[in-house]
Amino acid sequence: MGEKYNFREIEGRWQRRWEEDGLYAAADEDERPRYYCLEMFPYPSGRLHMGHVRVYSIGDVLARFKQMQGYNVLHPMAWDAFGLPAENAAIQRNIHPHQWTWANIDHMREELKRLGLSYDWDREYATCDPDYYRWTQWLFLLLYKNGLAYRKNAAVNWCPSCATVLANEQVVGGLCERCDTAVDRTDLEQWFFKITDYAHRLLDGLHQLDGWPEKVKAMQANWIGRSEGAEIIFAVDGLDEHLPVFTTRADTVFGVTYIVIAPEHELVEKLIANQANGDEIRAFIKDVLAEDEITRTSEETEKRGVFTGSYAIHPLDGRRLPILIANYVVGGYGTGAVMGVPAHDHRDFSFAKKYDLDIRRVITPESGSVTEELNGAYVEDGILIDSGDFTGLTSETAREQIALHLEASKQGGKKTNYRLRDWLISRQRYWGTPIPIIYCDKCGVVPVPEEDLPVVLPTTDIEFRPTGQSPLVDCEQFVNTTCPECGGPGRRETDTMDTFIDSSWYFLRYTDPHNDELPFAKEKADAWMPVEQYIGGIEHAILHLMYCRFFQMVLSDMGLVETDIPFHNLMTQGMVLRDGAKMSKSKGNVVDPDRIIEQYGADTARLFILFASPPERDLEWSDEGVEGSYRFINRTWRLVVEYVDLIRDKKGPIPEEIGPQERQLRRIVHGSVKKVTRDIGDRFSFNTAISAIMELVNGLYQYKELPLEEQDLLVVREAIELLLLVFAPFVPHVTEELWHRLGHNTSIHQEPWPAYDEKAAQAEVVTIVIQINGKVRERVEVPAGSDQEAIKEAVFSEARVQEYTEGKTIVRTVVVPDKLVNIVVK
Repeated sequence: MGEKYNFREIEGRWQRRWEEDGLYAAADEDERPRYYCLEMFPYPSGRLHMGHVRVYSIGDVLARFKQMQGYNVLHPMAWDAFGLPAENAAIQRNIHPHQWTWANIDHMREELKRLGLSYDWDREYATCDPDYYRWTQWLFLLLYKNGLAYRKNAAVNWCPSCATVLANEQVVGGLCERCDTAVDRTDLEQWFFKITDYAHRLLDGLHQLDGWPEKVKAMQANWIGRSEGAEIIFAVDGLDEHLPVFTTRADTVFGVTYIVIAPEHELVEKLIANQANGDEIRAFIKDVLAEDEITRTSEETEKRGVFTGSYAIHPLDGRRLPILIANYVVGGYGTGAVMGVPAHDHRDFSFAKKYDLDIRRVITPESGSVTEELNGAYVEDGILIDSGDFTGLTSETAREQIALHLEASKQGGKKTNYRLRDWLISRQRYWGTPIPIIYCDKCGVVPVPEEDLPVVLPTTDIEFRPTGQSPLVDCEQFVNTTCPECGGPGRRETDTMDTFIDSSWYFLRYTDPHNDELPFAKEKADAWMPVEQYIGGIEHAILHLMYCRFFQMVLSDMGLVETDIPFHNLMTQGMVLRDGAKMSKSKGNVVDPDRIIEQYGADTARLFILFASPPERDLEWSDEGVEGSYRFINRTWRLVVEYVDLIRDKKGPIPEEIGPQERQLRRIVHGSVKKVTRDIGDRFSFNTAISAIMELVNGLYQYKELPLEEQDLLVVREAIELLLLVFAPFVPHVTEELWHRLGHNTSIHQEPWPAYDEKAAQAEVVTIVIQINGKVRERVEVPAGSDQEAIKEAVFSEARVQEYTEGKTIVRTVVVPDKLVNIVVK
């Protein structure tokens, strides 16, 4: 039977050896071309899941492949350690989040090492370490000093279960994305990043991201949501106030018959002052604000409104227009006010009919046909009517002319509007980066001096369970401090930062992780950035990836880095499913990677997860597939071990003249190397690359059936070495062991990626499939690489082809060289 593959002993031994030798350390002084390969770093939940195994195995194959291709590869790992999951888990277990998180990190680090991943562990850090979040605070102050961080009272999303504010992006269908609790709206003093200042660049910059999936770019473009139009300013009758509105249909402005504002609009109280039904209006507002924005703006939601008792003045014809409050206008988008044009907007038409508001038609079809009575809104472009000096213009021309007129009269003008809103970063929870701000009764808002960073999160004598306000509020040793400007008493900000800030610059810290004077040195960041290949789930398409782009643009503008692109290429891998559903504890369908590694070894876990599906598609878990991967590794092991003593001393070039069986073996071997090279390097098609390796192994077993004295062991050694080299990125342990048994003293992972012999890979003959009118009728062998005429000659000389075409007209003959001929007859 031969020696069995003892994966437990072999994998552990090589993992220790690689670590001792510093095999995967990226050297800044290395002059080879650089390649930065990065997978999204994990939240330390306590244990790896199969989704982790998949994404990290994908990245590891690529990193190892590029290293063998001669690149100086940076392939780091760290921990996204702050945030609600750790805090909630700690509360459930009555363990401090600090203790819980660091224990999880220690465990998960060992799990990652057991997988044999080629990480440069010298660059490891955790975002909850003061040595890291000192620089997160430093970056906050950089944005603050440059007008990109500000504090204001705002209506915010409040999750009563998590007891914290949520960014708009963290509310999905009116529910908290983490716990599925219905989200409320409330007013709080909050900190924001002015991401809207970068809206145009974030949108336009998508065109530079050729290596990103189109789906991800489309999702970001939709979230940013640029609209080209005009701003129109309506004065409030009797008040020294104005209501600006944004519209993409300035051509319909003469059709405005009412103005609608959001319930949370800042002018509401002024507009309803002294109204007899003021309490009724306030009750309506309270009722509307209890609904989430998704529900309010949904097409299915009934549109409700109430008259404020106030009027606006039309800027072009002076008409008085009633101002209403309605549920379908939200304060955080645009100006919080919209103009009602019922004749030319379906929603406005229904609203006007419901509340008996005027309907004024000002656009007619270019055909000139006008219906006397409107039964619905006409929403297409057309010709303007009853529109003053603009009557008779086309809609397109009128939009331009009206915008210019408004601008000249200082009543509005052209404007670009974005759906994107500023990034709400305040969180009323404990386990996060403290915001480096001090409040002083004398000096106001005072940033913490850089030399006083980090503002350290207390990890003792703190009650971290949420109470509706930050737990830090009651921690006097944290809150009470000295104002750095006047020396008087000060109070620290008790909100912590959204953890997406921690992960919006983490890839830069890897380039210079031990720097204690700056977040990173510009020359080191510029040497590695942008990340050449970023890998992670598509669920991060909007939040994480857009925030990273924002931070990179800001840092580029501030001169801290050269490039404003964080990731050159992006791969979004699919999920790991079991029985058609995503793995989760609640469904009881979780597969523990530790169990698979213990039972079959890390190489088997890696091989299955890479072979079962293309990286970008979902993967269906299969116990049989794991068994099959394990059998294939053992089959490869037996093959090589049985040959080792026979070929260890066989060295030298392959002779020009070899036998037909040897030529056939070399064709399979070099063809497989060619396919693996292209599948990894060009297509990330790891499953088909593994299929080619399996074909190579099968070819070797077929050759092995020859009597030993008839085998060319020089050809066998070449085949086995090439097999191990192309298999090494997928199964690093077994290939390393076998490589050394062949007599090599250096690591297989530091060997150059093998070149393939194009001539050897070329088949001597190929089988051409012959179709007649789409049906397979015959096959014929021809020399590989034959031209079309030679193929046709061979095809039409076949008796069965002559039989099917005799007496018929050949309409056309389609030749696919080396593969197929299709003859169309009638």
